[in-house]
Parts: sequence; structure tokens; C-alpha cells
Amino acid sequence: MGQETSPIPVIDISEPSDQTGHELVDAAARYGFVFIKSKSVGFTADVIDQMFALSRKFFHSPDEEKESCRIGVENAGWSAMHSEVLDPEHQERGDYKEAFNFKAFKDSKAQQPIPKSLEPNETQISHFYDLCHQLCIKLLELFAIGLKIDPSQGGSTWFSSRHDPSKSPSGTVLRILYYPTPTSSSPSTKSIRAGAHSDYGTLTLLFRLPHQAGLEILAPTSPSNPTESWVPVPVLPPGTESDPFPPILVNIADLLSHWTGGLLKSTVHRVVFPTATEGNSAEGANGELANGSTRISDGEVVNGHTERGSGDRYSIAFFLHPNRDTPLVPIPSPLIQSRGKPAGNGTGKVMTANEHLMGRLAATYGWGKEDVEARRELDGEV
Repeated sequence: MGQETSPIPVIDISEPSDQTGHELVDAAARYGFVFIKSKSVGFTADVIDQMFALSRKFFHSPDEEKESCRIGVENAGWSAMHSEVLDPEHQERGDYKEAFNFKAFKDSKAQQPIPKSLEPNETQISHFYDLCHQLCIKLLELFAIGLKIDPSQGGSTWFSSRHDPSKSPSGTVLRILYYPTPTSSSPSTKSIRAGAHSDYGTLTLLFRLPHQAGLEILAPTSPSNPTESWVPVPVLPPGTESDPFPPILVNIADLLSHWTGGLLKSTVHRVVFPTATEGNSAEGANGELANGSTRISDGEVVNGHTERGSGDRYSIAFFLHPNRDTPLVPIPSPLIQSRGKPAGNGTGKVMTANEHLMGRLAATYGWGKEDVEARRELDGEV
């Protein structure tokens, strides 16, 4: 039996227009997510495949090599298994995943320690980073058009001018992720590949591989969905089966939702174990999990396509942030102004992009006051 999936729309931006911008804003306001068709987005199937190959090479390298690049307050480097807790209220342990964060490159060279296995590939990784940033800028310009920002106040460049790496650094990160096959002793009933969370910055691009299920979004209530529920997000939504590579999944992150007074939604999502590889000890009746989802078994048909849940899972994410000194002032959009909900938390204080990011990172990694001060010193704020 098939399983219902999210109604996230697929949008083609190969011939951008005002209508494209309106469609993006509508999707972001309704769902917080949108699929971008793999056409004229700057990537090729080979470029994406090669990046996934590098990811596999790194994550299967010795732990000693990974440890030499362990993540710190600069938010760059290797994040070990269980080191991140995205949903502390419901997780007994940290996320069942590893990750590696790449910050911005300069002249195709990493500005952080990188593992020896990836040193010969700096230029390749830098190129992928640049392609991601270019696509984000294209999307931001379309969002500005869809939000009807007056040209006299910045128009289509209102967002992109605040995400300009030539002006100042940002919190933008390219992240490769690895979700290993669970062992016989895990997962427990509260183990999860990535706990329920929303992203921190402006936009997130997500690249996935066919047949690697597990991503779910928390669908809001509606006439057809009277209670909030977890809904799987397919890798290949209908109409994309013959595309050169799966569509890129884009989601609105917290900062952009905050910036737009909540008009654009930052939707909670997670990555679950879609199938029990050794026994069903984590399942209740009918395969329902303690965390409220239902496992997708190998060969399960989701939206007409076969998903494989077992085995290793890899993904690549690009988390876009504004220039770190950007004040999160109200956006001059009539769509936002008409809602009467300006950006902010009601205190009247205007945060910078970096202050917003530091608060979220501190919560994720359990930073104390000393860690936060170290980060501020690193950013030149003290």
C-alpha cells in the first residue's frame, strides 16, 4: 500500500518571470518547502554525483582523520555521531548521523582545516559551494519579485544585496551528511537520524539520492488533515522521474521567516529510520513508531515510486545566511506590511543575522557562556 506524501509543489525556474516569483512565495507561505526542477539551475548530474562520491570517501575514512577537523565554535568541520541534538525534548541521544561543514572558500581554497582525503578536491568542493550560492541568489531575487518589493527600495536585489560574500563574512555553510545503517542494538524507540527541527538561516538547498527515504515534514492542519502529522517527502515527486537528477528541495529557514513576519513558513522537519533493518523492536502495532511516524519498508511505493529505506543514507545541504552584520529590519513588502506582523520578537530590538545564528548554534551544541564569547571574539565582535 502506498503512503501519502506532502503536497510540496515542483517549480521550474529555467525561464524566471514575475509569475515564478509569485509561485515561490505562495509555496513558501503554504508549506515552507518547494521543489526546484533540475533544469537550468547550474548543476549537472555529474557534478552532483561527484560531490556524493567525495562525501562517501570522507565518511569512510579513519576516525583519526576526521578528529583532526572536529567542529568547534566556528561551525566548521566534522560533527561526530550523536554530537548534535536537534530535538532535546524528545531525544535520548544525539542524532544518528555524521556531518562535515565547509565554510566559504577563498580563491578555491578552504579557510579551515580539511581532511587529507579531501585536500586534492578543494577546487571541486569550492565550485559546488559557488553553484549553490548562485542558485540561492537567483531564488532570493525571485522571492523579492514575488513579495513585490518596490524597485526604489531595492526591488529584486533587496535580499541578494544582503547575501554578498564580497561585503563581509556570513554563517553560510555547505554540509555533507551521512546517516549510517543502524546496528542491531539501535535504534532505540527514541533514536532518530535527525531530530525534529527547523533550519536557522535564510534558505536551505537539499540534494538527495534516489530511493533514500526518511525525510518528513510536520504538515499543518487543514480540512483534509485535522491534526498535525508527519508526512514523508519523496525524493522524486511526480513529473520528475525522467529529469537528469532529483529536483533540489528548498526550504525557508527561521531567519527568513522571522524577517518576513511569519509570512514565509519555516517548517519543522526530521529524518527518521524508514525501515527496521534487524527486527521490529522499535515498532508498535501496525509498524507505528514511538515518535509518531510509520516506517517505510523496502520497496514501499510512495507517490507511485519505490523508496528504499534500509542502508546508508547520504545528503548534501547548503545553508544560506545573510552577511553576519545584516540588521534584520522590516522588509519593504506590501504583502508583509498588510499582515501587521513586522519582523522581530516584540521587544523592538533589531537583531543582526549573526546574533540570530549564535543563539541557535548555542542551543544545538549546548554551548555555554564561554563558548558564545569565543564565537563572538572569532567574529570580531569583542
